[in-house]
Amino acid sequence: MNKQVDFLIIGQGLAGSLLSWELIQQGSSLHLVDNQQENASQIAAGLINPVTGMRLVKNNDIETLLPCAKQSYQQLSNFFNEEFYVEKEMLRIIRNDKEKLNFEKRIQDITYLDYLKPTLKIPPPSIHAPLGLIQQKQTGYLLTQKLLSCLKIYFQQQQCYQASQFDYQDLQFNDGISWQNIHAKKIIFCEGYQAIHNPWFQYLPFQLAKGEILTLTSQQELIPEMLNFGKWFIPLNSHQFRTGANFDNLNLDTQATPEAKQALLNTLKQTYPSLENATLNKQQANIRPTTLDKAPFIGLHPQHPNLAIFNGFGSKGSLQVPYYSQHFVQHLLHQTPIETQVNCQRYK
Repeated sequence: MNKQVDFLIIGQGLAGSLLSWELIQQGSSLHLVDNQQENASQIAAGLINPVTGMRLVKNNDIETLLPCAKQSYQQLSNFFNEEFYVEKEMLRIIRNDKEKLNFEKRIQDITYLDYLKPTLKIPPPSIHAPLGLIQQKQTGYLLTQKLLSCLKIYFQQQQCYQASQFDYQDLQFNDGISWQNIHAKKIIFCEGYQAIHNPWFQYLPFQLAKGEILTLTSQQELIPEMLNFGKWFIPLNSHQFRTGANFDNLNLDTQATPEAKQALLNTLKQTYPSLENATLNKQQANIRPTTLDKAPFIGLHPQHPNLAIFNGFGSKGSLQVPYYSQHFVQHLLHQTPIETQVNCQRYK
């Protein structure tokens, strides 16, 4: 039977899932197609960290993005009666004198005190940090796989989810667009790194990066805080943790490698020496849909306004996707302008 909807969504990573959720909340009808292959969202750490880099710089628009993300994840938690966002302090290891000077400069700026405690922390005996630890606030991580699983079941219950491979050649243009027996006013591509094969949006300058993540178990009890030491450490409970991730712009595949595993373990051992004998449970790899200018691609195709994209969030999806889902839905339903810095037509 033919099905008429407002939107056809391609991809059920974090971007496609939260955009679909927001559209449904606003009364739109949709059909979501996903190939059910593991995507970058499913293995991602889901980290939210307002202050990043050696210069300790606040994320752009953090005062807007962070409250929106927390509110969205809380609403989803209330709806599903599950916890999705874990707020947890992050300790950042000062690696050199320059980083220490940057910290001392930042805490003179009152706008940073919401995100950085003004005093350094003396490291516990298990952590190697001779220059001390910066205490970062309003940090945490999203249980992305758990959230995507709950949303998938919800979409199935709404009878708007289809497990299928999407072939671009099957898309037909008439009054709106058609794919198989689905007729929609617009199609929105949320394909992650697969967008580089999209015939309508492959002109956009993606700059993909492979990342690998390890999940391990320690015999000893772990510290309760997350660690930032160039890489990251997230304790999932008192004995299990995740660590990652590398950035590889050359080997763009989803195969886990012994080289990445060893590099991550070596870096971890330098920071947290007693974890040298931790047991490896899982090694995962996938490709982040990062972009040349580090801003996502959101909006309509310059020649085909019934084709749209919502992609390119890279490693900041957990922070950015909730706000930009709402922002894009307002454009789709009420024609409010898309912010210039994320509008995909900046490259038209």
